[in-house]
Amino acid sequence: MVENYLRATGFYHVSKIGVIREFHPLLAALVERWRPETHTFVLPVGEVTVTLEDVAYIFGLPIDGEAVSGWTDSSGYFVQSQSHAIFGREPEVSSSSKSYIKLGWVRRVRDAEPLDTEDSVRRYVRCHIFCLLGSTLFTDKSTAYAHAKYLPLLRDFDRIHTYSWGSACLAHLYRALCRASRFDTKEMDGPLNLLFVWAWERMPCIAPVPRNTLPPAEIPVAKRWSHSARTTAWSSNTVVTFRHHIDYMQEASDKRIMIGSLSGGRTPD
Repeated sequence: MVENYLRATGFYHVSKIGVIREFHPLLAALVERWRPETHTFVLPVGEVTVTLEDVAYIFGLPIDGEAVSGWTDSSGYFVQSQSHAIFGREPEVSSSSKSYIKLGWVRRVRDAEPLDTEDSVRRYVRCHIFCLLGSTLFTDKSTAYAHAKYLPLLRDFDRIHTYSWGSACLAHLYRALCRASRFDTKEMDGPLNLLFVWAWERMPCIAPVPRNTLPPAEIPVAKRWSHSARTTAWSSNTVVTFRHHIDYMQEASDKRIMIGSLSGGRTPD
């Protein structure tokens, strides 16, 4: 029952992705290749970037539809009223910012739903989507909170699928990369799972394991990298090592991989 409702909202595929561990040396090597002026990575084989098609295959998110937009209201009344409409109760918020709702609290609310009525199932799915927004699509540096500004987009259940969530996720990644490329920035937030899987699929020379050892590429492609093993040798790589791998990519083979399809011609449903 929950699966059918998740499919109807467009969040079924992304909900199947498991844990993908980050790796700071690789992230740093990618960020230093990013050019904010063109929103591309400058590599020896040319300029490349994460595209909407990549988002559709890697996360399985809808990339057509209405823009994910609205107003940002930081008032206590807004947060309380929206939370009552979505979660059925008052939220636990961040002590430093009342506009951020604790994802741990949302998960407890979700898991307490009896799923014995349509309203209960829809409330469960809304909670699950809100957690995905805060932990996968629009993550901040804490990964423990999500902004209440997304709540109005979940109120009308039948309209959730009409938004281009993939476009918003990609825009968030671009903005995060532009911020991270500044000389005074030490950390990066945003949908890092999207960035890492894109890099591993497009540039096998920096992947933690050979792609042919993974399950077949199916939508969402990120799922096959979930919980993937990492060798000690790969985990010992430094920024300098990844820099070297990228600098000496073989143009003939790697460029062909960069422009190939991630899913062998399949398209998201």
